[in-house]
Amino acid sequence: MHAYNRLPSSGQSSPSAPSSPRSRSPHRRSKPPPRFVGPKTLPQHLAWHFLSFLLQRQTIFLFAPFIYISGILLYMDTVSFYNLPAPHYAPGSIYRSPQLYGNLRPEMESDSSTADAISTIWKNSYKGGEWRPCIDKSSRGLPESNGYIYIEANGGLNQQRTSICNAVAVAGYLNATLIIPHFHFHSIWRDPRIVRISPFANRLSFDAPPAVQRLRCLANYEALRFSNPILSLGQTLVARMKDRSANNSGKYISVHLRFEEDMVAFSCCIYDGGGKEKIDMDAARERGWRGKFTKRGKVIHPGAIRINGKCPLTPLEVGLMLRGMGFGKSTSIYLASGKIYDSERHMKSLLEMFPLLQTKEMLASPEELAPFQNYSSRMAAIDYTVCLHSEVFVTTQGGNFPHFLLGHRRFLYGGHSKTIRPDKRKLALLFDNTNIGWKSFKRQMLNIRAHSDSKGIEIKRPSDSVYSVPCPDCMCRSNKTDVSKSSSAA
Repeated sequence: MHAYNRLPSSGQSSPSAPSSPRSRSPHRRSKPPPRFVGPKTLPQHLAWHFLSFLLQRQTIFLFAPFIYISGILLYMDTVSFYNLPAPHYAPGSIYRSPQLYGNLRPEMESDSSTADAISTIWKNSYKGGEWRPCIDKSSRGLPESNGYIYIEANGGLNQQRTSICNAVAVAGYLNATLIIPHFHFHSIWRDPRIVRISPFANRLSFDAPPAVQRLRCLANYEALRFSNPILSLGQTLVARMKDRSANNSGKYISVHLRFEEDMVAFSCCIYDGGGKEKIDMDAARERGWRGKFTKRGKVIHPGAIRINGKCPLTPLEVGLMLRGMGFGKSTSIYLASGKIYDSERHMKSLLEMFPLLQTKEMLASPEELAPFQNYSSRMAAIDYTVCLHSEVFVTTQGGNFPHFLLGHRRFLYGGHSKTIRPDKRKLALLFDNTNIGWKSFKRQMLNIRAHSDSKGIEIKRPSDSVYSVPCPDCMCRSNKTDVSKSSSAA
């Protein structure tokens, strides 16, 4: 719709300027001035006199904005908004996954070719061969310390892990004594040679000298261990998951699902919860980030966020993706997550697709979880342990948790992460197409699965973290010809 920036023409010619008095002859009868058709209706009559008044007093320019807006309104009054076309939404901008599930479910349930996907998923052959842990653990004696380094391990579980590993590397490189904070502040501050660094999680470059990288590897993959109570319960849950996966030779899938209320609120994505969801999300944003999302001039585009693959996957979408990738109802899944937002509604479909799904709350008794229940980092450590030993790890949102698991799993499994990292931009488009058939949908999902398989082994680039890509800084190739080369790099 284009608005005109001037009043529409009335169809009459403009009045010409009057002739000069000196050109008139006193003996000739002058012609009568041309007659113009005046306004016929009262509104036109009033408008005509108003414009004449403005022109006579040369004040029309003061009222130009008013006249411009009036012209637009007069034009718009002639347009019927009831006949406008329906608004156009960009593909992938709206959450349509429930409708897609409803359409695909009959064919999905009748598909019998998804029973053994877990045993065939990692079948790509790798030209470079497998890798093995290759960290120099030799001790050459410790010279006299140059001083002390005191760090504050900020953030959650894996940020603390980063801080400690980086601090070990820096302390070794500087030949300093590292003090891990343990509330001994008074004795520490008396030493004049202390360096205090806070926060420390992301202060050290990923592209560090080989000696620094070696210390990082040693700290992260060999030295760091969870406390015995956490490690013990984690290993117990791993054993229970394997028992429940006997039909798949003890192999199970782990899924890191970020669909807690604060994650959904922060994303600013819109799902299918209607007015209640909006009230919940507005309240969560105000509690967690007071005023951040309501600043004057701040505009949020949920559709654009979804198209760009930034919306957290729902439990339903994770289920659709995994069923499309060939994992059937008999597949055991361990769900690593906090409290799912509106879990009764959102988890229903995922449990329909995977009835053998388990969480730590389902695998462990309340008594077993009691010592860890009120500590988010301890609960995350239990999830980390169970995910580490799964046949397949699925990451849905990114962050420090999958970042460390990627590298740790590569370190344990011959350089391959055995991790599915879906392209959420592609998923947004696929989940939006409610008319797609099951075979086409499945073919697309298998392509995403194959891409994750081919990206399972990666060689570290300068900008990569050694905590997610340990090859070659922390590992050597299994074939002997490359061992010395990789060892020198490490």
